[in-house]
Amino acid sequence: MNLVEISKEIENGNVSLGIELGSTRIKAVLITSDYKTIASGSFVWENQFKDQIWTYSLDTVWQGIQASYSQMAAEVHSKYHQSLTSIKSIGISAMMHGYLAFSKNNDLLVPFRTWRNNITEESAAKLTEAFSFNIPQRWTIAHLYQAILNGEEHVKDIDFVTTLAGYVHWKLSGEKVLGVGDASGVFPIDEKTGYYSKSMLKTFAELENVKQFDWDINQVLPDVKSAGEKAGELTAEGANLLDVTGKLQAGSVMAPPEGDAGTGMVGTNSVRKRTGNISVGTSAFSMVVLEKPLKSVHRDIDVVMTPDGAPVAMVHVNNCSSDINAWAQIFSDFAARLGINLAPDKLYEALFLEATKADRDLGHLINYSYQSGENITNIKAGRPLFVRKSDSNFNLPNFMQTQLYSAFAPLKIGMDILSNEEDIKTDVMIAQGGLFRTPVVAQQVLSDALNIPITVMANAGEGGPWGMAVLAMFASDSNGQSLSDYLDTNVFSNPESMTLSPEPEGVEAYDEFTKEYVAGLPVEAQAGEVI
Repeated sequence: MNLVEISKEIENGNVSLGIELGSTRIKAVLITSDYKTIASGSFVWENQFKDQIWTYSLDTVWQGIQASYSQMAAEVHSKYHQSLTSIKSIGISAMMHGYLAFSKNNDLLVPFRTWRNNITEESAAKLTEAFSFNIPQRWTIAHLYQAILNGEEHVKDIDFVTTLAGYVHWKLSGEKVLGVGDASGVFPIDEKTGYYSKSMLKTFAELENVKQFDWDINQVLPDVKSAGEKAGELTAEGANLLDVTGKLQAGSVMAPPEGDAGTGMVGTNSVRKRTGNISVGTSAFSMVVLEKPLKSVHRDIDVVMTPDGAPVAMVHVNNCSSDINAWAQIFSDFAARLGINLAPDKLYEALFLEATKADRDLGHLINYSYQSGENITNIKAGRPLFVRKSDSNFNLPNFMQTQLYSAFAPLKIGMDILSNEEDIKTDVMIAQGGLFRTPVVAQQVLSDALNIPITVMANAGEGGPWGMAVLAMFASDSNGQSLSDYLDTNVFSNPESMTLSPEPEGVEAYDEFTKEYVAGLPVEAQAGEVI
């Protein structure tokens, strides 16, 4: 579309908005009917570790959403000379899992407990045994049951529990609902019904230490909707929460709120069976849409759902790019001391290109990028740790390549379970995330790590909020199509992408690195105990 056509779409309100609350950034993306981004806004935030809990304040949630929206609306006005007053459809997505519990008076009972907390080991294990279905520590039901096991005072007052996306959607629309993808990280979903498993709900309700409470788990959990269904409308109160200037009108169709895993699948067109995608950021996860159920229950493999309710094998790791970002900031600070101000993309490009000059054995450097604990390697407390021997070849190329290798190491360990024990393989995986903004380098490392071709699309750095904007448009205009057909026919008819295949030397080098990495894990575990 040209500028005049886009201006007309804005004037007519024929635009869709996706807002995603990621772990380090809240972003708003506005798209037109041709699925092109015309404006965006963002807000940087960080989780806080308070009273041994990783959390975000709800005040900051709204500060970030309003700042992102305001920035996006200002871009609309400056580029297209139109005020944003009407939006056809809106979708909210956020980090999956976690625990937000509210009373009948809609008061938050305890601070938001994010996916990053490794504090539900007992409840996750007991529920996994009771359900014969893997319940990871991150899941909402694990947090709820752990609070019960802990004897926490607030549990008796619970009226409603939800995820971060579900909370924001509720405040904007008045609807206590989740998209099926996000809901599948709350409680197990029955593929046949597209709703929480009734047999597992019954099992949970009949647990001795659950019976004591007056509330009913069936009423406490949010309702579930599939992609393409309408999940309410933007209320007047919700419009004022989004747009503090008061210009935005109520009435926008609200899409079912989704988790970042679901928007990642949409943003990479990976919702059909036998497709897969990988999303990397503060955490990382891979998703493989399953043709058949897994043979066994694996404590390191989640079974979740696509936004339209197909089962997915998910490998989720708590740590990925945080340590790289921390080191990049050190280099940025040093450059600034020399009077050199480097834009982030230029800084990462320079560092990543150095990594391509690394020795095959990385100089025998080892790094553990564990900002928090890591379930998949059984590390309870995160202590970012860089280790080298006295005779290691310690230089910048080896250091940076070690950072990249270590960022993907937990993901590789989890993916090996799927390929080796379940014989699940995909022809190619589509990857997205900020690490791929520098072309080729991180993409090739990931391909070598997993020993499969990796495709990166042109929207690799911005897939999540854009994917949610697409889901919002689908909710208002699906025309009876399935989500997979809608994406193939309308959204990805001519995708821009690049695919890299694993290089034999790189695969062998990464396998050798992994052996050293696994052998050194006791050092990382010990660091968490003594530091």
